[in-house]
Amino acid sequence: MAKRKIRVGLVVSNRMEQTAVVAVETHKSHPLYKKSVRRQKRYKAHDQGNVCQVGDKVRMVETRPLSKEKRWRIIDIVTSSGTKKDISAEAVASNPQVLATSEDDSERNET
Repeated sequence: MAKRKIRVGLVVSNRMEQTAVVAVETHKSHPLYKKSVRRQKRYKAHDQGNVCQVGDKVRMVETRPLSKEKRWRIIDIVTSSGTKKDISAEAVASNPQVLATSEDDSERNET
């Protein structure tokens, strides 16, 4: 029985249900000029529970065909992107007028 291939890549899209698009980058030497050439291939991988975020570095393993294009399954998140931010707190910190306008709106609703 052959070993399953394992790839490490970066999540570039997670807009589909239980599917993440993972970009895997490889480096090959050019046959004539010997310069290192960077290649990027995008794989659709099964993301059980929709836990991956864009920017996460993930490890995926080859599996049986799950759909027309999905042949990979995400097994773990190597590093998290840390993109989970509280947008409202960030907006208030960068622009104090946001807080002032929301207070004015609440006063108008009371009267």
